[in-house]
Amino acid sequence: MIWIQFLICAAFIVWAGSLLAKYGDVIAEKSGLGRAWIGAILIAGVTSLPELATGVSAVAWLNEPNLAAGAVMGSCLFNLMLIAVMDLAYQPGRVLSQAQDVHILSAGMGVLLLGIVAMGIFLGPALNGFGIFGVSVLSFAILVLYAIGGKLVASLEKERMGEVLEKEAVAGDYAHITARKAYTIFVISAVAVIGLGIWLAAIGDEISATTGLSSSFVGNLFLATSTSLPEIAASLAAIRLGAIDLAIGNVLGSNLFNITLFFAYDLADGKNNFWAALNNANGFAAVITIMMTAVVILSLMYRASPRTPYRISWDGLALLGMYLGAIGMLYWLG
Repeated sequence: MIWIQFLICAAFIVWAGSLLAKYGDVIAEKSGLGRAWIGAILIAGVTSLPELATGVSAVAWLNEPNLAAGAVMGSCLFNLMLIAVMDLAYQPGRVLSQAQDVHILSAGMGVLLLGIVAMGIFLGPALNGFGIFGVSVLSFAILVLYAIGGKLVASLEKERMGEVLEKEAVAGDYAHITARKAYTIFVISAVAVIGLGIWLAAIGDEISATTGLSSSFVGNLFLATSTSLPEIAASLAAIRLGAIDLAIGNVLGSNLFNITLFFAYDLADGKNNFWAALNNANGFAAVITIMMTAVVILSLMYRASPRTPYRISWDGLALLGMYLGAIGMLYWLG
């Protein structure tokens, strides 16, 4: 019965997440604020709402910080593995060879933030008491660096992302959708995603209890896969439209936003030492995510031989192999 609930909840998250992405883009067009800012930030942010809702409820109500951290790290792993799926969908050639160099900045910021996460997990007990109002200095550092990195990325991507999203708007033809309808559906979808995220956290906790699997493994595999479903729909749709940079930007941008959720989890944890409660399995997931991000950076910088006779390229194989190896190791650790 619990698995049926899991599948139903995951299906609703895909549906609500798709509506969020679509009507967020409609709002960007109707408001006239520009798709470069509203669209790019909104798409990455709203598709990460399930992780936010799931994690906060896991920390605040279920007292399962490892479930929350596992969902974030597993989502980052899954998002990077999604590039291998894009590589299969995009033919001929390597999908990353067609992406702009600006994504190197996003990936580099991801490595920096993930390094802070790994340090926080491994040094959590030693850092007890170093914070403000129960929130660790590491959590504040993540929030500040995300804000700085987001500003840098947005300034570099503004003109290019605007062109990409303009093409998508023409293909979508939003003239028949009123602004009132767009705002209404967007708000309803956002509330639905938050509610579904809370339900999903409870389901994950029950799966952990009934199967005997660790909360970090359940978070890294089941919850992470489910809460990443909106990213799957948005990225593969962008690949079909030929919007390579939108797809890659969605993956890397979602990972940056996901890492920032550690601040929200630390805040929801109250006066407890959130980082000290995290186990080494989540630290291992952070390290593997850094390694997978490094593969993306290498592929973005290596422009030779963009075409390949195979359905999947060396970088796609590397990301897929590292993801499967990480899941296997997390199962063993759990």
